Amino acid sequence: MSSQKTANPAPLGLMGFGMTTVLLNLLNAQIIPGESIGMILSVGFFYGGLAQIIAGIWELKNGNTFGATAFSSYGLFWLTFVFINFFPAMGLVAPITDTALASLVLVPYLFMWGLFTFWMFLSTLKINRAIQVVFLTLTILFWLLAIGHAGFAFVNVIAGYEGILCGFSAIYLAMAEVMNEVYGREVLPIGPITS
Repeated sequence: MSSQKTANPAPLGLMGFGMTTVLLNLLNAQIIPGESIGMILSVGFFYGGLAQIIAGIWELKNGNTFGATAFSSYGLFWLTFVFINFFPAMGLVAPITDTALASLVLVPYLFMWGLFTFWMFLSTLKINRAIQVVFLTLTILFWLLAIGHAGFAFVNVIAGYEGILCGFSAIYLAMAEVMNEVYGREVLPIGPITS
């Protein structure tokens, strides 16, 4: 039996999620131009997708069901998001040119991710305040984007700013976990829940 300590994969998963979420929502908030989508999809595939899946598998090995479910699921979200954009551009599937049809496709996709995130948020109530902020702001983000794609396009800009907050909250938590472990004490507070 090995007594070797396994590292905490959460900072990797949180950074993969946080950085890609900030970048995508800079686009949603119209801070960066639409031509940035190639860069965002590339980062989304590798850091948002693959890095989170790796973190999810690592959490599975550590026996952390919550972390395994969260990181694997959001890693796969990023891969689906990339391919929703990539397949039509490569001619692998017909592009959806009808805006109303696109809304019919994206609204349930975003709503269901919001619903999943809300249920995951309920589990964060037993973890720490920082992770609660990440999951609550992500739930709101998905549902704002669903509303925005349901014909209220101006809401996508609001979602963009809210998504930037969400992404930076994940980056903060990732760096807090790294720094707190390296220094062996709480350098950046995460608000642990006391029973």
